[in-house]
Amino acid sequence: MFDSSDRALPQPLQQHANFARTLRAIGQNHLFFESNTPLLMLRRRFSIGFAVNLLSRVDLRSRDLSQFRNSKGVRRSLMLITPDHPSPELEDMGAVPILTPASVAEWHLDQDLLGVMHQKWRNRLRHAEAHGLRVTRQIMPQSSDHWLLQADLAQRQARGYRSWPIALTLAYCRANPGAGKLFTAHEGKVPVAGILVLCHGTAATYHIGYTTPRGKSLSAHNLLLHNAAKWLKSKGYERFDLGLIDSVHAPGLARFKLECGARCRRLGGTWAWFPPLGTALRPLARLDRQSFLT
Repeated sequence: MFDSSDRALPQPLQQHANFARTLRAIGQNHLFFESNTPLLMLRRRFSIGFAVNLLSRVDLRSRDLSQFRNSKGVRRSLMLITPDHPSPELEDMGAVPILTPASVAEWHLDQDLLGVMHQKWRNRLRHAEAHGLRVTRQIMPQSSDHWLLQADLAQRQARGYRSWPIALTLAYCRANPGAGKLFTAHEGKVPVAGILVLCHGTAATYHIGYTTPRGKSLSAHNLLLHNAAKWLKSKGYERFDLGLIDSVHAPGLARFKLECGARCRRLGGTWAWFPPLGTALRPLARLDRQSFLT
């Protein structure tokens, strides 16, 4: 299922070659540094000639970003860095923390999926199974009018949160054939819930999902998520990224993600680094060291 390079490290979607391939396909300006652990950097240049680079979910545990200080496209650009883990070395090279760390829910698939579930989550799963819902799996169709994409768009607008544009989602599935898996729960012939999972290397990411009021009453979302995890595990995937969690503003969603068996892991916050300044701003980083480096 996977080659040796895939097995090396389950990478976040934002740093995987599949995402780089997608950006390349739509003409998005980005930098992709090839090395033992490739690094993907999004780039935006403003009309006044100033450029901003974004390093999202980058693993810095075995990488020294200072080596890119003099690289073309980096040396005179502001860099925004969101590490995948707490990264104290950013302070040492002169980066300044600007946003406190978020947390992500990760479901490790090398375990008994039912055994790690919270009892209430397992009960909702059994409730869905008792109602005889039919679950299908298919490659995501290349249609911007697909019911799941449109339902997710309406849900985002109603709740006021942002996600990928539909065009980018379809571009990912098009640039990486078979990597966009659509799981749908049907009551009879009627779809009552759907989730789209994006696969990348030995990991997969929960991308979008929607459940109708009828689907909610039948616990259809629980059934879909469990079915997706079972299928991923059967194909050798190691990690299922369920996305960011916010126990303060969205406690219900946070519980749903964690009670299925996923683990909460803290990321590394957001840092700003302007290479020409070197380590001149290091004292500012120390002002909020505790919240970023622990």
